[in-house]
Amino acid sequence: MSLKNQRFPLPDVGEGLTEAEIVEWQVAVGDSVEVNQTIVEIETAKSLVELPSPWTGTVAALLVEPGTTVDVGTPIIEITVPDGAAGPAGSTQNGTATPAGPDAGPGGASAAGDAQDESSGSVLVGYGTAEAKASGRRRRHQAAPAATAVVEAVEPRVQAAPAPVAQPVRTPAPAAPRPATPAPASDTGTTTAARARVLAKPPVRKLAKDLGVDLAGVHASGPGGIVTREDVVSHAERSSVRTLTDYPDDEPWLASGVVSPDGRQTRVPVRSVRKRTAEAMVASAFTAPHVTVLHTVDVTKTMKLVAALKEDRDFTDVKVTPLLIAAKAVLLAVKRHPQINASWDDTAQEIVYKHYVNLGIAAATPRGLVVPNIKDAHTLDLLGIAKALAGLTATARAGRTSVTDMSDGTITITNLGVFGIDTGTPILNPGEAGILAFGAIRKQPWVHKGKVKPRWVTQLSFSFDHRLADGELGARFIKDVARVLEEPAHGLVWG
Repeated sequence: MSLKNQRFPLPDVGEGLTEAEIVEWQVAVGDSVEVNQTIVEIETAKSLVELPSPWTGTVAALLVEPGTTVDVGTPIIEITVPDGAAGPAGSTQNGTATPAGPDAGPGGASAAGDAQDESSGSVLVGYGTAEAKASGRRRRHQAAPAATAVVEAVEPRVQAAPAPVAQPVRTPAPAAPRPATPAPASDTGTTTAARARVLAKPPVRKLAKDLGVDLAGVHASGPGGIVTREDVVSHAERSSVRTLTDYPDDEPWLASGVVSPDGRQTRVPVRSVRKRTAEAMVASAFTAPHVTVLHTVDVTKTMKLVAALKEDRDFTDVKVTPLLIAAKAVLLAVKRHPQINASWDDTAQEIVYKHYVNLGIAAATPRGLVVPNIKDAHTLDLLGIAKALAGLTATARAGRTSVTDMSDGTITITNLGVFGIDTGTPILNPGEAGILAFGAIRKQPWVHKGKVKPRWVTQLSFSFDHRLADGELGARFIKDVARVLEEPAHGLVWG
């Protein structure tokens, strides 16, 4: 049986993504792989994704190193397979899997995939678009090579210059470079003459010598251009080595950065979740006219309900927090004001009202902000919402939130209270009309039944798209959320 090498291109794993970062290979050169066996973990602009093998065979080469960001369509692995085995889209071309063409069906598989060779297994989802070259961005770089490169680039010009006339060797002082253009090396008396022309008293000259300061480079502030003691001290302080803030080497937000030669900055490429978040927030901020309304709420009865639910055996295996009650309050408010559960279609110039609620929960993770959503949350009872929240939170913290989990949200809650923050003015997720910020719950003096008493109080803020909702709708919506948090029994009436 003859063998041949097949190259597998990075596929578009969903929603038109154009690039991804190779995080970790699950196989090595020489390993045997089977169809649909996980071979690599990649990080897209939205989530971590495991890619399966399109063939049964042996790994011949890993074409991209971990930490490298490559464009969709770039070959990432080479697998030795039996001659005649088909690629992910059903055919091969020059040893590389043929990307799905414009006639491809859902998931990127073309009609030719129906006639695949058995050795290629099932048609895989979303394999390949047009080929492109790797961007070549690496996860980690060191500052030292950059500095070496600068030296190597400069040395040939130094060596090519005429040999200077011999002159006394002077150890340079640790001072800042002189602002004036240095004199030619052949003029041995110029530097000494310039230093002699500096106006300074003998004690000041001695101080400069002790501090290693070249008086010729010191700005003179004394009368008549004389260098003072303060001028020398100030110059020495500016020229001294500064203590830099030291960060642990394993900080994830520094891992892919490049340190500047002077060690004072680290530059990190914008990509993956942070890149996607930035693009989405800029698009939202400059597309949808945001309006935010705020409301302070007495949530003492909500806190009592949370305490009671924690003792309820039906809720033993789930985490009960005030956020759970807030989520239910939002769903009830959407039911009373369905106009807020909509999106603006600018292309068609239409308002799209949703007959379902996919409730987004903003989650801060080591990879950045992600907003997975509870699908069809309007169909769930309180226990169902609690279980869904627990599942989304665990998946997000593990960095395993899928593209599907973050797609098609209709309205979102962001829990600022978990960070001890009272309130904020959140930015809408693209395609949604509203986002509720739930602030920290604190015990505060509050007028209750005509008397000042300590009560549990929080602040709500609701940002909405003013194209879809006017101020009245936004105010009524946040007021209804507040009413449920003030008196959870309203949920029994509205539900």
